Amino acid sequence: MAKLQEMFTQARRAQNGGGMGFLGKNKSEAKARAAALVVHVSKISAGSAEAALKAGADGILFDWNGADTAQFEVLKQEIEAAKANKASTATGLNVQGGYDKLDQEQLKKLIELGVQYIILPFNAPARILALESKDLEKVIIVPMRDGEIYPLYIRNLTALDGIAGVLLDFDLSEKLSALTIEEVLDYRAVREAVRYPAFINVSNNLSEADAHALNTLGVQAVVLSAQDVTEKTRTQIQTVRTRLEEAYQNDEDNKISSTSGPGGLR
Repeated sequence: MAKLQEMFTQARRAQNGGGMGFLGKNKSEAKARAAALVVHVSKISAGSAEAALKAGADGILFDWNGADTAQFEVLKQEIEAAKANKASTATGLNVQGGYDKLDQEQLKKLIELGVQYIILPFNAPARILALESKDLEKVIIVPMRDGEIYPLYIRNLTALDGIAGVLLDFDLSEKLSALTIEEVLDYRAVREAVRYPAFINVSNNLSEADAHALNTLGVQAVVLSAQDVTEKTRTQIQTVRTRLEEAYQNDEDNKISSTSGPGGLR
């Protein structure tokens, strides 16, 4: 199973605690969530990935300018520490430039560092999608634009090979719970058009109502941004994870209610 798909699947599956035998590693109990939680750390610093995972993150995303390799050693150490803490961690890079240097050899180096996916903007060279990278998945940032034909236009993205997911660049972090039905339909039209598994950015003060609104958008992962993982950040990660757990349980309760209530199946 591809790493991103594995992360999406595990997020919606409860995991019991406990280990195997006397030497088995104890695993903390994990509740199912409405979406996986990826922490986007803009600064690659020692200990940030492990701290985010311990606070409840499912995946880690770092910024990279596409050219500077000076921090590769720290990045490698961070990824190794993350894997040691949680083997299923999905580790990625948000590539912000240097696309002319992104060739087959560079992608191979990223894989050797432990990077499992990269995020590319809409204006990145299309040739990058054609580069062979079985162990490195590519996620494309998809902006939201006005116009009735935009969903038809963006649907052409599915004709391109080499895409594993999309990051929906919808400016919703401050108004998720205030979306109207009409607005949700607009966003869903784009969401359904691209079809790929989707990430979406969320704010660090995600409310319970915001988390429930995520269910209407049909995303597989949320991205919480932070410059570094401080004590305040760890609290924010824990809060967002709790909100995602509550949203999943609420959605499941609604499904049960709709099949057992008046007019439903008994």
